[in-house]
Amino acid sequence: MTHGDCSHASVHRTGNSVAVTFPQALLVASREDLEQFRRLVLLSTLGSLYQQGKISSGFGAQLLNCDRWEFYRLLSEQGFSVIDYAEDEMSYETETSRVLASQHAQK
Repeated sequence: MTHGDCSHASVHRTGNSVAVTFPQALLVASREDLEQFRRLVLLSTLGSLYQQGKISSGFGAQLLNCDRWEFYRLLSEQGFSVIDYAEDEMSYETETSRVLASQHAQK
């Protein structure tokens, strides 16, 4: 597959990088300029890999050239969950929050 106005997306390895090629029509349909589209695709990819546990938040932040908290904020804006507790951890956090709120209300 060649670069440019191809009809399908493709992936190419170039040295130490990976290049993804999309049809020009996708850029037009997104109503984004090239840089906005590039960032959206990168955020979507990093968000998906982060949620799958394939990359750390630190690595994602490094690739976006930001700190970890900015990485979390950007993923949240794209609809990704940045806090992913196991069921037992979530129960513990919920109960701890209730106890602390109850103690605070009694003061």
